[in-house]
Amino acid sequence: MERLVIGILLAIFGGIVLHAPISVFFGTLLPDYELVIKTWKEILMGVALLLLGVMAWRTGKLKQLLQDKLLWLIGGYALLHLLLLGVFWQGFESGIAGMLIDLRYVLYFTLVYIALTLHGEYKPLFVKVGVVGAVIVVAFGFLQATVLPADILKHIGYSQTTIVPYLTVDQNPDYVRINSTLRGPNPLGAYAAIVLAMVVATAAVGWKTIRKQRNLQVLLVVLSVGAAVTLWASYSRSALAAVVLMIAVVVAVGLRRKIKRPVWITGVVIICALVGGLVAVRDSHFVSNVILHENPTGGSITKSNDGHVESLNDGWARMVRQPLGAGVGSTGSASLATDQPVIIENQYLFIAHETGWVGLGMFTALFGWIMVLLWRRRRDWLALGALASGIGLAVIGILQPVWVDDTVSIVWWGIAAIALGGSYGKKRTRK
Repeated sequence: MERLVIGILLAIFGGIVLHAPISVFFGTLLPDYELVIKTWKEILMGVALLLLGVMAWRTGKLKQLLQDKLLWLIGGYALLHLLLLGVFWQGFESGIAGMLIDLRYVLYFTLVYIALTLHGEYKPLFVKVGVVGAVIVVAFGFLQATVLPADILKHIGYSQTTIVPYLTVDQNPDYVRINSTLRGPNPLGAYAAIVLAMVVATAAVGWKTIRKQRNLQVLLVVLSVGAAVTLWASYSRSALAAVVLMIAVVVAVGLRRKIKRPVWITGVVIICALVGGLVAVRDSHFVSNVILHENPTGGSITKSNDGHVESLNDGWARMVRQPLGAGVGSTGSASLATDQPVIIENQYLFIAHETGWVGLGMFTALFGWIMVLLWRRRRDWLALGALASGIGLAVIGILQPVWVDDTVSIVWWGIAAIALGGSYGKKRTRK
């Protein structure tokens, strides 16, 4: 049973980076089973939850787990969703979709956290699977950005009715935004930012080990170059800003004692000079398109900047007048099946619209608690990378509902669970 649970969790962690192409290809090939294909990971999580419960009870560890206050907070957050699902019923399809979108990454964190708390010896295996997934995403992203045709994904079913094979910056064909194996450029940018943060954290904490391992050096270089090119080709402004913040956090936390004051001062001066340079050339073709997303020769009628502002204002107004929220499934893609679909491009206002002020407070407490635990383990490269990338993703959440994307959310919350729930030690005996 132990190996079965670990196998299921590893399958989700490794397979989630291929979820978009798999769901599109098999969904178009077997349209009658499209829903099952899209929810394969949630189905596996349900099976793993039942098996973990039985395993904890049979090994006598259930009492130990029930004393974990973090798990109590997660249970309370899930219970709130169940209560609001009944109070503000949005319909079966929207309600179930809303529950899955809101809770799947929290559930995955719980499963991995419990599994590695009970069997921490599997932690290196999770790390290896995560690395393989990262190589696949950044390698295909690199090829898309360099040699492959922009519409290469159309051959496996990508289209206007499934997932668009690529986007452009404000309808400017000179700036193609790639997807790699994710659902869109913005999730891809966020994922690439996570990879870069993890690479920098590895270098910052384990440099002495890296110098002795040639293969590890090559791997880090491949991931760095691939992730950087992929991030750039996504043209995700939020991800570009977030990765700078992530790297700054890693350097400040992991290398603060090794870097002398003149180096810090020089770094600040360089950053200020770069910002000043961007302001000075704000009317150039490059800045107008890539940074400001404003095509001076045309583009879409509705600018993305205006859309972000309107969504922010609308979401804030809804949160103020709806302290209890509008119910699970009332926002985002889940609400498209209702009579009044609502799109909110802010993760925190998204949560508030679904679960009200209480839900937003509980989520903030949960995320903050996890970040504090990661901070306490910051000497571990995995915890430091999760901490830095978590801060960056939290910033991205101001401009888009970053946790709604299943790949980005499951990957980061999975990394956080691996960092907090396991150890690198050898397999423990019963004694």
